[in-house]
This record gives sequence, structure tokens and C-alpha cells, in this order.
Amino acid sequence: MKETNLIRRRNMLKGAAAATTVSVMGCASQLTTSSRPRVVVVGGGWGGLGAVRTLAAGGKVDVTLIEPNDGFMSCPLSILYITGYAQASDFQRSYRAIDALGVRRVKDRVVDIDRAGRKVKTATQDIPYDFLVLATGLEYMEEALPGYAAARDQFPVGFRAFEQAAVQRQVAAFVEQGGNFVITVPKPPYRCPPAPYERACMIAHRMKEKGTRGKLIVVDANKHPMPPPLAKPLETAMREMYGSQIEYITEADPKSIDAGRKVLSTSKGDIPFSQANVILPMRAPGLIRKAGLGERFAAVELPTFQSKADRNIFVIGDSQSSPLPKSGHLAFGTGQQVGEQILATIAGKYKEAGLGDEVTLPAAICWGKVSTSLAININVTSSISIGDPPKIRFQVDPAANAASSKGAMDWGRNMWNAMLG
Repeated sequence: MKETNLIRRRNMLKGAAAATTVSVMGCASQLTTSSRPRVVVVGGGWGGLGAVRTLAAGGKVDVTLIEPNDGFMSCPLSILYITGYAQASDFQRSYRAIDALGVRRVKDRVVDIDRAGRKVKTATQDIPYDFLVLATGLEYMEEALPGYAAARDQFPVGFRAFEQAAVQRQVAAFVEQGGNFVITVPKPPYRCPPAPYERACMIAHRMKEKGTRGKLIVVDANKHPMPPPLAKPLETAMREMYGSQIEYITEADPKSIDAGRKVLSTSKGDIPFSQANVILPMRAPGLIRKAGLGERFAAVELPTFQSKADRNIFVIGDSQSSPLPKSGHLAFGTGQQVGEQILATIAGKYKEAGLGDEVTLPAAICWGKVSTSLAININVTSSISIGDPPKIRFQVDPAANAASSKGAMDWGRNMWNAMLG
């Protein structure tokens, strides 16, 4: 059995090495029309910016960033804006620093990928590439909750950049008027697993300050808060700090939502509401499926994050299928790693991991704010040996504390500066 596994691993490595060679040779044939290799990065969020900054700093490639928004807005830490403790501008940055690097920035949306011709297509142009980095984020699975699509404007999810404003208006109305505010939590995988519970705690914090009369009802499809290593400190915060504000219902699957009657039907009964923050199941955008790169998420090889379907394409951030956390910090680190891999491959210096080598994967740092002065820190480190699943290790604060609250903001400023400073 061990010999069979060894042969399987060797074959995997041989295939990977051959594919990498073909990738480089294939690029060489296309580079005759350009003085430098062309790398296209789709998505100007955490992952895309990690890749762009690394590639542009190398000065060896032509970099194009395709991003439909005029600027960047951070989802991490924007709960402070959603609950009225900060301005939206505190979490926004322009792309001036990216433009100053000589990166070609295209304000458009990719509608198709021509893998055979190595081009990405927008509504207005075709953009050729030698290497393609997809940091396309995610989309919501609206069909998972009957009744949602017909009334999506009433139920903003707020887990993508610039959507926070709609949730902020919901929260402001609830804090003033009271009633029942429902937050649903899907089963993983979804972006930033602690975020729904952070949102609940921070809204409850606002309720206590304003004396709001009502209830915040967390309808969780899971048995405990996600991810499991964070369950105890999150449950403790909801129970001990906000027991009068938060009702926590576990293992409750949403079945449908009626916008007219304002009722969420679940496996544990109907729940009336005045406001509902419906956090839907998530998947990679349709572009991934259309290009044949995966189903719910893009299938990638670790540790390279190369597409299993196309060795010239890397998929990073929330669109990829690995069991690593879907967090901004990990996306940024993955973008940096992929940028370094592309530069090394072009220079002929990239080496595949060998049998028995344990490769460190990008780390993830996450923060769960439970009040304006308290937060829970979670650090995730991981590594992988070829042919084995990744080893994921968690280090979590046993309880919310002031040091992590300060650390969260210091971390945020440092990360935004690394991306766009």
C-alpha cells in the first residue's frame, strides 16, 4: 500500500513538473509579440492586490488589473461601519498606489475566459495573457432560499465590498425602531466564518447603548459557531455579554423567506422579523464554471494554487476550493505567493516540492469584534506534503480581550498600507 501511494505521488510530481514545463514553453511562443510576459489579474480585492503588488515590484512582467470598482473597500473590520462606529471612508482606499507602479488598470468586468487563445474577455475588449490570476471573490446562492431572489434588495447580505452600506441602513433602522432582527448563518464554506457572530455581537452592543427594544435572532444552520475552534469564545460572548439581546437558535435550516409577511420559515418553525440579514450559502462566480475551472469552487492544486484544469491559471482567495479559511489575510498572502511563483517560473528558477517536503502555506489572521473594546483573535497556519491533505492549525484567544481589539485595528491599517499605501 505504501509503495502504491509512493508511485501515485511520484506520478503526480512528474505530471506537475511536465505541466509546468509546458506552461513556460507555451508562454515563450506567445511572448514574441511582447517584450515582457503578460500577467492578467482579475479582481482588485485582498488576493488580487497581493498578486499585483508582488508582480509589479519585480519589474519583469506587464501586469494588467481588471476590476470594475473605482477603488477598494475592506470587508474585514467594516463591521464598525455597519454598526455605526466608523465611517465608510475609514475602510476605503483608492488605487492610486497601483497606478503609480505602472500597472495597467482596466475598469471593467470579465465575462468570459478563452483558455485556448489565452485571453480574457470583457464587454469591450479582449485582453491576452501568458499567466492569469483569478481573484474573483464569490457570489451568493440565491436559489438556496426560495423567496429571496424576488426581494433581494430588502435582504442585503453584505459580505462583498461596497454592500455594507445597505446592511448599515438596516441596522440603523432597527436600532431606532426595535423589533426582531434576524441573522442567518449558512453551513461552511462561506467567507469569514466568524463574521455572522461578530455582526450579531456588535449589533447587540449598539442595542444596549441605545436601549433598543427588541431581539436579535441568530438562525444558525450549524450546531455551534463557526469555525469550531472559535465556538466557545463566541458562544460565551453572545451568552454572557448579550444574553438579553441575542437569541441563538442552532441547527435551524432556512426553508423560505416571505418578504411581504416578513417571515423566515426554518426547520424549527416560522420566525417573524422586522429586519433580516440573510447570509446565503456562497460559491465562486459563474465565470469559474463557464471556463471549466470547477463547480461550486475552482479546483486547484496545493501548494501552487494552480487550476487543475489549466496550468497557466491560478485561482486565489474565496473562489478556490481548498479547505483553507476564506479570509482576507490568507487571500493577500496567497496572492503574494502566486506572484512570486510566476516570477520564478519566468526566470526558470521555480522548483516543484519534492516527496517528503512539507511546504508552508499562507497564514490567516482573523479577528472577531464583540464590542468596541473587545475582540477575539484567531491565527491559522497550515502546511502540506505532496499527495496529502493540508495540515491546518488554529490558535484562538480563549476569551474576548482588549489587546486583540487594539491588535485588530493595527493589523487592518498595516494590511491596507501593504496593499494600497
